[in-house]
Amino acid sequence: MATTDGVGTKLKIAIATGRHDTIGIDLVAMCVNDLVVQGAEPLFFLDYFATGKLDVAAARTILAGIAGACREVGCALIGGETAEMPGMYAKGDYDLAGFAVGAVERGQVLDGGGVAPGDVVLGLDSNGLHSNGFSLVRRVVEEAGLGYDAPAPFAPGQSLGEALLAPTRLYVRGCRAALAAGGVKAFAHITGGGLVENIPRVLPDGMAAELDAGGWNLPPVFRWLAETAGIARAELARTFNCGIGMVAVVEPGAVERVGAALTAAGERVRRIGRIVARPGAAPAAELTRMESWPGTA
Repeated sequence: MATTDGVGTKLKIAIATGRHDTIGIDLVAMCVNDLVVQGAEPLFFLDYFATGKLDVAAARTILAGIAGACREVGCALIGGETAEMPGMYAKGDYDLAGFAVGAVERGQVLDGGGVAPGDVVLGLDSNGLHSNGFSLVRRVVEEAGLGYDAPAPFAPGQSLGEALLAPTRLYVRGCRAALAAGGVKAFAHITGGGLVENIPRVLPDGMAAELDAGGWNLPPVFRWLAETAGIARAELARTFNCGIGMVAVVEPGAVERVGAALTAAGERVRRIGRIVARPGAAPAAELTRMESWPGTA
């Protein structure tokens, strides 16, 4: 199986700040995280780098990030393409796309078909914004009158640009360890659409995820965005990962061993909800106890 993805307008912040060391990690993560949710082990990766005029130093830094991320998840970087297109891109601009191929044993593809009421939803901490919602983020920064070199209001000791560019977590090793422990029925990579739109994609008809928003603290970057721009809680949950970058749906009897496997692999694991039967037209994912989150109701 294969997946293709990009980094989106997070690239604009990397370009504006001249910080290119983490954006390649984002590119790999967005692809391989989508593979592992199907139970697949990433095998190889190819990149596509397009620009108006090649900046060798920037390209070298970007590719170093790609290569490092591939090494971390055991995925071979076997090639790629670099395209110079004057007139298509403004000076200094570039775009990235990635393509990853993975393999899973026949009959072991995770499709969520076995998910049942009573199954437990585990959330794995994100590393911040990851690679989604940056059009809104850039607008908030602009309207707040901040520069990317200003101190980050939510991350002491970091510039705003540095904090916003924190790379997407690579969940491959953790998810593979969870699969080996047994009892995982589904994974959901929390990207655009947040928790409320990504989890339902891995649930069978008639099932819903009931999530407890009080089960984890909203990280400072999301709190700052919500308070600065008055973002409604529902919009926050549909735009950003809100601190949970990957979800595992696990049978009740396997929660302890799956949680232990994930923790041993370096993940911070939280029990954030459960699977319930969905009556009629009820939502397929719902967050309760959101009162502690900032923003407008």
